[in-house]
Amino acid sequence: MSRYLRILRVRAARTPFLASVVGRMPISMAPLAIVLLIQQMRGSYAVAGVVTGVYAVGATLGTPVLGRLVDRVGQPRVVGPAGLVSAFFLAALALTAAADASDAVLLPLAAAAGLSMPPFGAVMRGAWRIALPQEQDRLAAYALDAVAIEFVFVVGPLLVGLLLVTTPAAAPLLVTSGLLVLGSLVYARSPAVRAWRPEPHPDGEDAVARSPLASGGVRTVLAATLLLSVGFAHVDLSIAATAREALGDPGRVGVLFACIAGGSTVGGLWYGSRHWSGPERRRLPIALAGVSVGLAAVAVLLGGLDGVVRRPPLAVLAVLLVVAGMCIAPGLIAISNLVDGLSPRSRLSEAQAWVSTMYTAGGAAGTALAGLLVDTGGPGRGFVGACALVFAGMLAATAGQPLLRRADAAPAAPAAPPVVLPSS
Repeated sequence: MSRYLRILRVRAARTPFLASVVGRMPISMAPLAIVLLIQQMRGSYAVAGVVTGVYAVGATLGTPVLGRLVDRVGQPRVVGPAGLVSAFFLAALALTAAADASDAVLLPLAAAAGLSMPPFGAVMRGAWRIALPQEQDRLAAYALDAVAIEFVFVVGPLLVGLLLVTTPAAAPLLVTSGLLVLGSLVYARSPAVRAWRPEPHPDGEDAVARSPLASGGVRTVLAATLLLSVGFAHVDLSIAATAREALGDPGRVGVLFACIAGGSTVGGLWYGSRHWSGPERRRLPIALAGVSVGLAAVAVLLGGLDGVVRRPPLAVLAVLLVVAGMCIAPGLIAISNLVDGLSPRSRLSEAQAWVSTMYTAGGAAGTALAGLLVDTGGPGRGFVGACALVFAGMLAATAGQPLLRRADAAPAAPAAPPVVLPSS
């Protein structure tokens, strides 16, 4: 842990990182808060699902656009204003939904909130490159960032649940809006963020003008990412169904999520603390294979192969979820590092925004598909689907190795020009 503590002692790195964690809380809080608020006011999960889906579609479309804008005008001019705009529409959605407004009012507000959501996942890597001059420290910081995402997706829903039972119905979404304002403004004012500039591409101006999607390697990584995110959506829904149907206790869902997220946290911290000599492209399919094996074991335990819902020992299920989770964060870290290595240096924010878009789009599509599997074969069948999708992502990453070789010659975290920043 000494490397991570050393990173967090650097104020130029610590401030934007903590601000980005706060600013990313709405990623996990907003969809759940929207669903619960509208369902409570309208008595319909169908309406709540449509509004949440519109929000997700907005975020899917807006993220790469905002990422490209960051590469043109800088992070502060995008992240701060976008955060304020998105927070305004989230607050407006909360108040109008609490007033039982019609769909014609709720849908545009949800779309606008999603379209303007700041691309924190894409821009934070740029801040790391400014604040941390040593490549090994930056690689460890990327691992820390991946672990922070696990924190966001565990703590965010818990906070929404706590607010839901202690405050008025609109409060969770209003708190979400407030966190977005706080995180966006503090992040945009951080010295490392203000000092960040797009990096010139070593191949010249033609490469600068080229979209990251022009690279076959980037498209390969994004395809694997999409399959992976659809699989993760299956995992999320299957865990919720496992608590209710296999364990007979919906209250266990938090424990199960904590197990797989805890395994991912441990795996990410371990991965980032090591010095790796081989190319990143070879480690990606290995990580995805590890996730597939872990999910297959969970599927077998829950009776996914024969479609019979089994009641497994909680301790055994918890261990298998931890094991399955241990390769998740390393895989996510490898994906982001490969996209950095394969993309034009002047378009890194846009490239990472496409990664975020794949996660958002895959999550939305995967939830719908997973519901069909769980309805027909129980939670175990949902884990079978998750395993198959992650395995398909592994095959895509393996088959695309020739296209990924270009990343071998590029540093995983290109160095930024030296900038004088506060050190502690």
